[in-house]
Amino acid sequence: MHVVITGANRGIGRALLDHYRALGHDVTGTARHDADLTPLDVSDPDSIAAFARHLDGQPVDLLICNAGLYADKHHKLDDGYPAQMWADTFATNVTGVFLTIQALLPNLRAAPGARVAIISSQMASQTRAPGRSFIYCASKAAALNLGRNLAVDLKPEGIAVGIYHPGWVRTDMGGEAGEISADESASGLAERFADLGPDTTGCFQTWDGRDHPF
Repeated sequence: MHVVITGANRGIGRALLDHYRALGHDVTGTARHDADLTPLDVSDPDSIAAFARHLDGQPVDLLICNAGLYADKHHKLDDGYPAQMWADTFATNVTGVFLTIQALLPNLRAAPGARVAIISSQMASQTRAPGRSFIYCASKAAALNLGRNLAVDLKPEGIAVGIYHPGWVRTDMGGEAGEISADESASGLAERFADLGPDTTGCFQTWDGRDHPF
């Protein structure tokens, strides 16, 4: 199985990379700046196009859209959340997801039963409103909506799309107070991805197998 993982240089992405490599799969991990990984900046359309050329029609059985940005964690409502931060976050968390999937459609179509996994967050759910983190929450909600709509259009082609909450993970993004390790998250997510198919396409699930309210 050929697995492509965006944002594979640290955190959940790195753990997923290690997980699939340990199982003997062919894994293409990407990062903006990491000499050991394939270059890809999902916020840059030219970089995405170059990455698609690099794969040169190779079948992709599983595309994991993991690259993400959480820049507004400690901003205050009165004077935070500048316009450029909105633009940069959506360029990575939403537009970058779409453009990556779009660019790799030939690769996904070349792999029977291909799957796309979008890493979102429970903070995308309309049932949760923790306050603050307005940009991050809005971008993850948009990624959830994007995945749901892509699932509809790609289902007739046999490509399944799932959206996932990876848990509160002890990473640079999640912080040291996180409830689970990156390895625990990756192991659970991999089980969810293995179950993804025509009957579950469009799902929004947690890393440990629960259906999350939209």
